[in-house]
Amino acid sequence: MILVTGATGNLGKAVISSLLNRGISANNIAALVRSEAKAAELKSKGIQVKIGDYEDFESLKRAFKDVDKLLLISSSAEIAQRFEQHKNVINAAKESGVNHIIYTSFNMKDLRRSIMVGDVQYHAETSDYLKQIAVPYTLMENTLYADLIPMLTGNNILEEGLSIPARNGKTPFLPIAEMAEALAVVMTTAGHEGKEYIIAAETAFSFAEIADLISDILGKKVTYCQPKVDSYIAKLVQNGFSNDDSAYLARYGEAIARGEFDTNKSNVKQLLGRSPISLKDFLKGIYGK
Repeated sequence: MILVTGATGNLGKAVISSLLNRGISANNIAALVRSEAKAAELKSKGIQVKIGDYEDFESLKRAFKDVDKLLLISSSAEIAQRFEQHKNVINAAKESGVNHIIYTSFNMKDLRRSIMVGDVQYHAETSDYLKQIAVPYTLMENTLYADLIPMLTGNNILEEGLSIPARNGKTPFLPIAEMAEALAVVMTTAGHEGKEYIIAAETAFSFAEIADLISDILGKKVTYCQPKVDSYIAKLVQNGFSNDDSAYLARYGEAIARGEFDTNKSNVKQLLGRSPISLKDFLKGIYGK
């Protein structure tokens, strides 16, 4: 059986859809959720729903019974809690006899030297812990979701342009659906134990280049604006984000500006047997409606 954690989140739901599309029967897929009330859609598809919490070790052991492959989608809890929660999942999986753990890590040039180290170091700690524990693992080092571009750059792009303090830094944005398909491949084919895969697009784009792509899609000029960090944060707050979340998104802008996501590596074509969707084609689905 394959178990997907974080199953009601965007990536978790996309992975389950990819598994079903690859012909895995619903009764061979389990979803870990904290509340059964949130899992009605999954149950309607025949997915086995298992109740568990990253902080409740015994609930995890019960949920992992008879599980062969486990997808550990990184926690969305407070950042300071995430590594300990991941250790709980990994330890419970080992005790329960899980044969293979796949972890959604993060792709940057150096997680421990990033300007975002406080936000991303737990990925490095989790990866190191998986390598130490006696359970076969695969690390899926995901880049930034292409789906985040509208949130990062603002809503009123025709009048205000794409707005983010990212200078000319480039990011190999990849859609969630493509990441999910790559994960599904690893969970349904052999030979991935002990491997680390970079799940990113083959080409990185700056926001100036993304503005040009959107301009072509819309047939109207979209500019790229680089506000000061304080102004960017204030705009996000105005759009409904909390102060903490706004500052967090601003740190992504600075990391992009420093080229921290531009690793020039990708294993997506190797896993999917095809090149991922182009960023322009993806953006057509968002801005071309």
